[in-house]
Amino acid sequence: MTYSQQKPDKRRMFPFLIAITVLIVAGGIWAANSLFGDQNASPLSSSGPSGAESTSGGNPQASGSGNPTPTAKAADAEAMIDQPTASELGKTYDIVISNGRVVNPETKLDREGLNVAVQDGKVVLVTDKKLQGKRTIDATGLVVAPGFIDNLSYDPNPLGVWNKIADGVTTNIAMHGGTSSPEKWYPYYVKNRTPVNFGASFFYTQARNQFKLSRYDTAKPEQVQTLVDQAEKALNNGVLGISFSLEYVPGVNDKEILPLMKLAHEYNVPVYFHARYSDMEEPGTNIDALNELIGYARASGAAVHIDHINSTGGTFSMTQSLKMVADAIAEGLDMTSCIYPYDYWGTYLNSARFDEGWQKRFRITYNDLQIAGTNERLTADTFRLYQKQGKLAVAYAIPKQDVIDSLKATFVMIGSDAILEPGYNNHPRASGTFARTVGLYVREQQVISLSDAIAKMSLMPAQRLEKQAPALKKKGRIAKGMDADIVVFDYDTISDKSTVAKPEIVSAGIKYVLVNGQVALDDKGLHKDIRAGQPIKSEFLRVKDGSSTLAWQGSSVPLLEYRGNNYVDIESLKAHGYSVQWDKLKHAATVTSGAKAAEAKVPNPKVGELMLERGYKLSWDDGAETEMLSVGDRSYVALADLKAHGWELGKNGSQLTLN
Repeated sequence: MTYSQQKPDKRRMFPFLIAITVLIVAGGIWAANSLFGDQNASPLSSSGPSGAESTSGGNPQASGSGNPTPTAKAADAEAMIDQPTASELGKTYDIVISNGRVVNPETKLDREGLNVAVQDGKVVLVTDKKLQGKRTIDATGLVVAPGFIDNLSYDPNPLGVWNKIADGVTTNIAMHGGTSSPEKWYPYYVKNRTPVNFGASFFYTQARNQFKLSRYDTAKPEQVQTLVDQAEKALNNGVLGISFSLEYVPGVNDKEILPLMKLAHEYNVPVYFHARYSDMEEPGTNIDALNELIGYARASGAAVHIDHINSTGGTFSMTQSLKMVADAIAEGLDMTSCIYPYDYWGTYLNSARFDEGWQKRFRITYNDLQIAGTNERLTADTFRLYQKQGKLAVAYAIPKQDVIDSLKATFVMIGSDAILEPGYNNHPRASGTFARTVGLYVREQQVISLSDAIAKMSLMPAQRLEKQAPALKKKGRIAKGMDADIVVFDYDTISDKSTVAKPEIVSAGIKYVLVNGQVALDDKGLHKDIRAGQPIKSEFLRVKDGSSTLAWQGSSVPLLEYRGNNYVDIESLKAHGYSVQWDKLKHAATVTSGAKAAEAKVPNPKVGELMLERGYKLSWDDGAETEMLSVGDRSYVALADLKAHGWELGKNGSQLTLN
């Protein structure tokens, strides 16, 4: 659909003022919480730490070598693999992947000569001992890694999913786009037996279209409330977060966004943003766009993910943009980003990105545009023709160094922002994103190490979404008990082959792909009869009526059960010789033993409140660090942690005891 254009100064100045307003409001909220908040109280409205491994925008150690990175000590390396029992060695497993170089980004395992046993869709052993399988995959000279997770994709259509598998992707999550009707979306892809795992966000733009608003219109308050209600319903029906495309719908303002941000914080899910600006031309620059998003994170406490920062929010300003995000993370905000490893972007010619002044903003001409699926470069005449037709074009407008610098940032993961559509009217990233990351930026250019690249393509996307999607805690890793989503590739030959003219060409060097233990790709090619994908959905647990209690040295403490573990309010520790000190900015508490027992006022948890994993950390005086459970404005510690610190867990009838 083609929309009428407005004057560029009006189009960009209005959202620019939004960004300034959000920054001022958020700054005031942050200052009040920081300077006047009770530092000994549990955090009330702050998010947990970033899903990334570090808050630094600096460069991880880069190594393009095909050889494994040495681990710290031999003993540590042995601890990373399983030591099978005689019984386990005597079994015959469904599949054994033998003699491969196994890379598990969660434990930093990177070792050759290992064997992986798969049984009933799960990894059951990773060991250097010989194993027997009904089917054995010889991985000699090959890398065995967790299946790649594309968390910046679109609906898993029956054409594009096979190109994903051929690129090593086992989980396709529509977080740039998605659905406003998950109660229909998930059953549809279950019924169609989608071959990859799949999930989606609540797509705000799609939901907003019900009011027939143009891209420049602003929703009315009653419309915003309807959208908030619909988003909450969608979360309870499985969506993994909320997504906005501000550059494409510039009429969306802070009055629309902040209520959704607060909902996202309440439910502990991230908000994915295609930022408002993608250049450095005033008014309205990348810096303003990032200030807006940082302001939303600060004002709401919700986690923010910046889509493809190499093409939106960071183009021509990457050093400054990365530093802004790194500083926000260091402040305690939960922020991540992603890139696709290409120096050209693609979108529809009738989108707001091509409003008046685009040549100056993106520092390109008509000839720098190419119609996807063809070799045709544009002229002024063909641009106007194809803009009316809404064709998709790629724009050679991203500095190569911006891709390199963003790839090095520790909070940046990989996401394709594409899936191949019928007609091949698409960007080559739909078929080659993940192979290109390894082939070009690890092996050839040695920008980052192989282990770091695999983390950015598997572990980090899982961590970004797993707090409320427990299925993802079993993905992005290769270890005992994890789902057998596995990619086996040849480090020496892995590469992307898709082009702008032929985006459908599949990647090279991907030898085997397993989805939930089923072989979807091997030396015979794609097996289109194998459709083992499963839905990836958020799950929310609430406090139930009639919660039990813990008998703890003569006192009775409310007890919560959450996903098989029991928890007590951290305040209850004060009555048993612990002092508790909160650091609100770091979203963390420190407990110290040996304190004088004090009165502990522990309220009963409210029935119906959400129990959430916000990432709040608890540090013990022996150096151990564990994670707390959040319920409303209270934080809870696991009984398993207390047991690990010397308390004896028992039972008196049906009641748990701690002595």
